[in-house]
Amino acid sequence: MSQQPSTPPSPRLDLRGAVDLSGLGQRQAAAGAAPSASNGPFVVDVTDATFGEQVVQQSMTVPVVIDLWATWCGPCKQLSPVLEKLAAEYGGRLLLAKVDVDANPQIAQAFGVQSIPTVVAVIKGQPVPLFQGAVPEPQVRKVFDELLRVAAENGVTGRLDGGTDQEAPAEPELPPLHAEAYDAIERGDLDAAADAYQRALAESPADDMAKAGLAQVELLRRTQGVDPAQARAAAAANPTDVDAGLRCADLDVLGGHVEDAFARLVDLVRATSGDERERVRQRLLELFDVVGADDPRVLAARRALASALF
Repeated sequence: MSQQPSTPPSPRLDLRGAVDLSGLGQRQAAAGAAPSASNGPFVVDVTDATFGEQVVQQSMTVPVVIDLWATWCGPCKQLSPVLEKLAAEYGGRLLLAKVDVDANPQIAQAFGVQSIPTVVAVIKGQPVPLFQGAVPEPQVRKVFDELLRVAAENGVTGRLDGGTDQEAPAEPELPPLHAEAYDAIERGDLDAAADAYQRALAESPADDMAKAGLAQVELLRRTQGVDPAQARAAAAANPTDVDAGLRCADLDVLGGHVEDAFARLVDLVRATSGDERERVRQRLLELFDVVGADDPRVLAARRALASALF
């Protein structure tokens, strides 16, 4: 099981071709286990044993969003608070079900989870893929809105007990420059977001949140307008082309192929020298920030990089 970097989710969802999960839910409900503890009226912790009652049955009334995470996953810790905040804001129109994949392998296997965080939904017992990675809150909100539209088309328009149309209590305020960066991301101004994060780091070089935010924004900026097919063709034609290799590594990380990206850049470090080698090394370090310092793939790639350099 691995972590997954931010991947912009598709704005359109569809139930066609979904696999029916009701059998899994029935088998687990038959175990007779008590429901797991709730994190609030619209957030529940789900286990292999309680999946049927807490997900499949509830999905007949409201769409259930499933957050597949693990305690060691850095991006999961970024995404989960966003999901919990939005679950509260939607006031019972959807349920957030949190699943620790290490403790609940049957659920992870049922959804074919290969990397985390992974977010899926269930409507009327059928799974709907949503997205992978710690995507920004504005994108998550768009996916939730689309999910509710699809649910309504399929006759799922209920509301959980305790749900109201009132907004959730205000969240603690972000530091000013973080808030400025967030607002810029929300309106699609990546240049302004990068500038805000850079100023935050100038004020506090140890600000890890700003460092990670800047790395993610820079990745999005670098890949804007890049044709993946052309980039990969150029890299295949000349494996030692640094520019082509850097573009492909960015695309790999954005698409979730983290190990491929790291291996490509470590190979480029071995094949280059001088300024070009330093460019590749610096890009690797930036992508480490995107994926997360505690990710096992980052730790392995750091060892490989040290070996390539020395």
